[in-house]
Parts: sequence; structure tokens; C-alpha cells
Amino acid sequence: MQKLDFHPKSLTCLKGYNKTTFMSDLMAGVIVGIVALPLAIAFAIASGVSPEKGIITAVIAGFIVSALGGSKVQIGGPTGAFIVIVYGVIQQYGISGLTVATIIAGVLLVLLGVFKLGTVIKFIPYPVVVGFTSGIAVTIFTTQMTDVFGLSFGGETVPGDFIGKWMLYFKHFNTVNWWNLIVSVTSVIIIAVTPKISKKIPGSLVAIILVTIGVLCLKSFFGIDSIDTIGDRFSINSQLPKAEMPALNWEAIKNLFPVAVTIAALGAIESLLSATVADGMISDHHNSNTELIALGVANMVTPIFGGIPATGAIARTMTNINNGGRTPVAGMIHAVVLLLILLFLMPLARFIPMACLAGVLVVVSYNMSGWRSFTALLKNPKSDVIVLLITFFLTVIFDLTVAIAVGLLLACLLFIKRIMETTEITAIKEEIHVEDEAGIMHDESITIPAGVEVYEINGPYFFGVATQFEELMSDFRDKSKVRVIRMRKVPFIDSTGIHNLSNFCEMSFKNKIVVVLSGVNPQVHSALQKAGFYDLVGEKNICPNINVALSRAEEIMKGE
Repeated sequence: MQKLDFHPKSLTCLKGYNKTTFMSDLMAGVIVGIVALPLAIAFAIASGVSPEKGIITAVIAGFIVSALGGSKVQIGGPTGAFIVIVYGVIQQYGISGLTVATIIAGVLLVLLGVFKLGTVIKFIPYPVVVGFTSGIAVTIFTTQMTDVFGLSFGGETVPGDFIGKWMLYFKHFNTVNWWNLIVSVTSVIIIAVTPKISKKIPGSLVAIILVTIGVLCLKSFFGIDSIDTIGDRFSINSQLPKAEMPALNWEAIKNLFPVAVTIAALGAIESLLSATVADGMISDHHNSNTELIALGVANMVTPIFGGIPATGAIARTMTNINNGGRTPVAGMIHAVVLLLILLFLMPLARFIPMACLAGVLVVVSYNMSGWRSFTALLKNPKSDVIVLLITFFLTVIFDLTVAIAVGLLLACLLFIKRIMETTEITAIKEEIHVEDEAGIMHDESITIPAGVEVYEINGPYFFGVATQFEELMSDFRDKSKVRVIRMRKVPFIDSTGIHNLSNFCEMSFKNKIVVVLSGVNPQVHSALQKAGFYDLVGEKNICPNINVALSRAEEIMKGE
């Protein structure tokens, strides 16, 4: 049995850890904690939960991901990618349903890491990733229009679907609160301008501080009270949450399992993508399986304390690196900073305008959209464009679960089609041109003896191309005594290919035709041997190259 691939970077990084490294991690951790504060609050509210739950998630998940993870600099916490999923689950199953789904997702993530499937997740097609990431960004943007424009719907319920939302927005666009719009636009401008002044200070934090002060002044001195704040909609609890285990029953698990799979898949993809990007910036290599196990543990523990799903956060991880973070200690410090803010400064959060948070999320959705990658992919082959657009529109219009499933299925089908197109099965009727091992053609050629048919398979022999052989054979009407199948360029064969080849041999034998194989590579040889194919053909009729195969064919023709 293979050993568990669990090697937290925190253990290796602490060897030789010194004061200089700690001071660098301390500075990075404090800054990342400050950056994470407005995002955690915004993601929580957009997901349909109270503000402190976002911070609780950042504290618990952030600490666990750093302490147990396979990356030196990964920062864990709530992200925009989960907003759509979390909101939908809460609307349908409530907070308890979300808790169950997140715990199941955590278990799935741990299992992915235990069974060493971390590397497999990296192979999810790029168009699928870009498609649903861009789709999520559009969905997040859409959900914020109510607070950006301060719309009033007169008691109408906001629909859950994309088209329904925009129809309602346009219907009630005459109710625009211009003060809300000014606050949102101002927040976006401040976030955009801040990096040009100082890259050390997070623009979202500057926007929240300045805009909150501005709104307080408008309320206090000018009597403008039409701008809703967090305190107007939520009661904020700044105490440490109590651990509560949800009621896990088979019915709940069965209903929430598809959602849990989506949370686990999205969390794994985003986390490993973030860790991969981070590797390039610090010249290191993360352990994918360890990262998944840590993320799984984080998502199993966090919901027990009232948190929401968490994953590796690309923006916060980049902030950590850019500010000097080089070990998991920085991520743990970021969690401690957020904990202190939760305990001592959280009451101040009730003054933050909802329109300001909407502005923050508009910027998040823009950054998340990856529109440059999206437009670049539109210039790629049609198959990639189809996968991209279908995944994108399914994410926006229908459901993320459906989008991922359909996107992956479509990508797989198109991949099979491409492989099918690369595999050629030809019939050689007169002579065979000689090639050396490097594939260079020579002037000499081998004449095919009368009564011998030669087929050549060039490419993988799998279920997608198996029927091609039968179709070709039906067109080959010459009567023969020997059929040589040249397989030197067949890298692998699957069970369907073996079955098809066996049928071909049996049909040939019925017509008193002997089948000879030529140039079978070791991998294909092993597969055929295990399947008992050689008992059907005979060891003598398995030849290392075409010369030996044709010699064997001549022997058969002579009756030897």
C-alpha cells in the first residue's frame, strides 16, 4: 500500500526559521489580514449570511490551510467563486443545509488528497476553468446591482435566475437611489486609484474607511439617511462562535451530495490554481495532495463554527507574496489578525455602507472575470471556443453544477474526437516503404507477397476508432490467406480495441485466413497477453517487425 502523501510545508519551513524571516512574515500577515477583512465581510453578505461568518471562515480556514497545507504562501478563506453556490444552498436548504454540504465537501477533498488525485485536478481543461470562472464573475456582478443602484422592488422577491434578475432590475429601474450609486461608483474609483498612490495599502480597505466616514458625515450633518449600512440589515455578533454539529442523516446527505461535489471541485481547482501561480512567484513547488487534505480539513471544521466554504484565495496569496510572506507563518498571523478584529473592532463594521461593499464586489467580479483570457481563447480552435462558451452560458443562465458537468463532458468528447482524428487505419496493397527507428524514409521498399493483406494502425487503438477497422476490412475485397496487422505506432489499446481485434481475428479464421501481428510495443503486448489474445492468434504469429511478419506470412502460404 502506498504511503499517505501528506507533508505540510509548515513543518519543513520551521527548520532554520529565524527572527528576520518572522518579521517579514509578521508584516505580510498583518497586511493580508487587513486586506482580507473587507473581502470576508463582502463575500459573507453576498452569500446570504451575516458578516461575521465571513471573518470566522477566514480565521479558521485560513489558519488550517496555512498550518497543514502543501504551499508555503497559500492564504485560505472565503472567495467570490462560492457566492453563487452558497446563496443557492441557503435559499433552498437553509444554514443547516450549507453546513452539511460543506462538511461533505471537506470529506471529499480529504479523500482526493488521500488517493493522490491532486495532480489529476490540474488536468481539467483550461476553457472549462475560464468559462465557469468568467460565468461566476458575471453572476456576482449581477447580484450586486440591487445595492449598486439602491433599487426598491416593492415587496417583489428577487428571482434566483440570471434573466429573471435583470428583468426585475429593468422593471424597477425608476426606483434608483442616486446616493447609493454615488457611493458605489466612488468606492470603485478609490479602489482603482489607490494602487497608483501606494501598492502597500489595499484599495478596498481605503475605500471602505473613506466612504464609511463620508456616509456618516452625510447622515449626521445633512440628514441623508437613504444609504443602507450593514447595521441596518444585520445584527453583528463579535463573540467567538460555539461549535455545533449538524444533524447528519442519509436524506440530507443524498440531497446535498451534488452541491458538495460542486463545492469540492471548485475549491480544489481554485486552491491548486492559486498554489501553482504562487509557485512561479517564489520558485517553489507545492504538494497538491497535501494542499487538498488541508483544504478538506478546513472545510470540515469551519462550518461547525458557523463558517462557509473556503479555498485558496489567489488575490490574498499574491498580496502575501508581494509583502514578504515566505512561510506558512504569515498565513497563520493573518488568521490571528482577523480574530482580533472580530473580537474587538467588529462593532464598527455596522457603519459600512452596503453600496460600498457592492462596489468592492464589482471590482472583485471584474478581476475574477479574466476577460483577457476569455477573449484570447476565442481565437483558439473551434472545439475550445465551444467548450468555453457553453460552460460560460450554463454557469450564468442555469447552474454551476450543470456547467462544470456539461463542460467537462463536452471537453472529454471533443478530446476523444481529436484523438480519433489522429488515429489512421490504412490498407497497404502493393509495397511497404522502409523507415528506420527515427522515422526517416529510405529508398528501399518491401513488396507484399500475393495472397497477403497488410493493414497499418497509426495511433491509439481505443473505443473511438475500433469500428474503423471493420469498415476498412469490408472494403478490402481481395481474397487472401494471411492478414498482417502492423502495430508499431500503436501506443496503447483498450478493452474495446482488444475486443474488436479479437472479432477481426475470429472472422478471419472462419474464412480460413491467418492473422499475423507486427511491431507490437511492450505496453500493448502486455495488454493483449493479459486478455488472452495470444491464445487466439498463436505466439508464432506475433512478430517484432514487418520483415519477420512477411517471412512468417510466406511460411504460412507454403503450408508450414
